[in-house]
Amino acid sequence: MKILVVDDERDVQPLFEQRFRREIKSQEFELKFVLSGEEAIEYLQNSGFHDKLILSDINMPGMSGLELLDKIQKSSTPPPPVVMMISAYGDEDNINTAKKLGANDFLTKPLDFNMLREKIKSLSA
Repeated sequence: MKILVVDDERDVQPLFEQRFRREIKSQEFELKFVLSGEEAIEYLQNSGFHDKLILSDINMPGMSGLELLDKIQKSSTPPPPVVMMISAYGDEDNINTAKKLGANDFLTKPLDFNMLREKIKSLSA
């Protein structure tokens, strides 16, 4: 499963790599990390990495995760990637906005990596 992780916090990459080391080693998961919504859009437009799943933080400087979600939904060729939004704030406004914009799921920080692993594996089943 190809996964794009969008988060402005640099410590997210080593955390994901540690938690998913088995899946990465077995090539079950292929992870790419970018630090902003703008970088994610540029990456998606210019790479041959056709992501099946995008995990995006909501609160980022510049383009927010919700703005990124809107752009992805409007510009993706069918089938669009699965997008899971991640936020430290599980407030109803963010959840409702994310769902209206087409988010497939909404996860709160700190992430439950066992639950996330199961959600990801169910997508490839």
